[in-house]
Amino acid sequence: MRLLMRRFGHSIRNALSKLRSVVIGVEYTRRMTVYFACIAAMTAFIAVCVVSIVWEQYFNLYTRDNIQSLANATAQQISRSYDNSHSFSASTLATADNAARLYAGMGVMVTDAQGTVVYNSADHDRHHSTLARVVPARVNGATSPIYSNGKIVGTVRLWIEGSDTLLRNADKEFRSQSYGAMMCSTLIALVLASLLGYLFARNLMRPIKRMRETAMQLKEGNLSARTGLKGRDEVSLLGRTFDDMASAIERDRTMERRLTTDVAHELRTPLMAIQSTVEAMIDKVFPADEQHLVTVNTEVQRLGRLVDSLLKLSRLENRSVPFKEDRLNLAQLIDGIISTHKSYVHDAGLRLHYHAQHDVYVRGDGDMLRQATANLISNAVRYTPAGSVTVQIGANATEAYIAVRDTGVGLSPEEAKMVFERFWRADEHRSRASGGLGIGLSVVREIIERHHGRIQVEGEKGKGACFTIFLPRCS
Repeated sequence: MRLLMRRFGHSIRNALSKLRSVVIGVEYTRRMTVYFACIAAMTAFIAVCVVSIVWEQYFNLYTRDNIQSLANATAQQISRSYDNSHSFSASTLATADNAARLYAGMGVMVTDAQGTVVYNSADHDRHHSTLARVVPARVNGATSPIYSNGKIVGTVRLWIEGSDTLLRNADKEFRSQSYGAMMCSTLIALVLASLLGYLFARNLMRPIKRMRETAMQLKEGNLSARTGLKGRDEVSLLGRTFDDMASAIERDRTMERRLTTDVAHELRTPLMAIQSTVEAMIDKVFPADEQHLVTVNTEVQRLGRLVDSLLKLSRLENRSVPFKEDRLNLAQLIDGIISTHKSYVHDAGLRLHYHAQHDVYVRGDGDMLRQATANLISNAVRYTPAGSVTVQIGANATEAYIAVRDTGVGLSPEEAKMVFERFWRADEHRSRASGGLGIGLSVVREIIERHHGRIQVEGEKGKGACFTIFLPRCS
């Protein structure tokens, strides 16, 4: 019953989590849709305002200029006819009649020099309303004088019936249609913007939702969950970064579990040896003599070395060890290591060769670099049954290097990838009798990373290996 209730509760939590994800996605999609619609509405509003300003200012001036140009042209035509007839005859005023017929709703009036009306388009067109018969001087229109022999003999007046802005009916209709078209375009833009905002939000939420689901799976303990996003856009790059982070977490968790297992395994062996020896002495199976006490002491010392190495590695990884940045002569630094390790190498039946390029300077912690070099030499001696160990100091344009080469068992490419892992040893040399703890090279890697350097491994099975430390040079 409890198991069923537990499964039911787990199912309810999963359902609520999925529902919450959907609600968040819908909320974000709605907001993006509203944002896009508001942007479209604001753009349309600005466009309408700009067009209104153009209509009210520039287009009105344009139509007024056109009416004034028509008045000037009409006055010039009448002037030429007047020069021939010296009167406002029907033939002289024919130009005014043509101008009146040119545009519907336009009023034309011609007066002589004394102000007497000699032509009024309203008198010739019965379709004109009474507004066209008002006194032109009181109507907002265009006027142009009629000249003959340099004297003003009359005036031409043009106006638009019922319009103070001189907009013809066609102009007004065009303006109304333009505003209608803009309103229709605004509605279409709002619909399209809302649709695009919805689709954009949906497409954007899809990878975000996938990352959120992946994060929930990681939270539940599924460290193999990945988003699987591909592409070159920022969201895809974020997804790949998220996957890299998840891979790093999975790798660290795996290493943590393996470290726990390895430490337990490494501690169990000497503890079991100590326990069995002490129990045998308590049960009088072994005498409590010097020989058996030395065995116990040896295992205790091994435990101490293991704990000390683990503590040192942990401090290096946590950056809790003080780090000194001194200017170091690499050859002088390594000379002391070679002097102290000569007898150790010779006692192992090996030859030690040393080649150093002088005046090679780096910046770092001398104690840490000595420890890293000593670990590499000890590792080379441990895995070299016969032959020699060579230490070389050199430099190129940008880096200094410390190379430790041996003629031992060598490494395969697969082993070279694992050589810096904790407690790792070459398969044929996993015996603990040699004293190796499998932590020395991990310490070396941490020290070199602390110095912003790198370490390179080269080797071949049965022909030896070469570990090379590269460090940035300084002047």
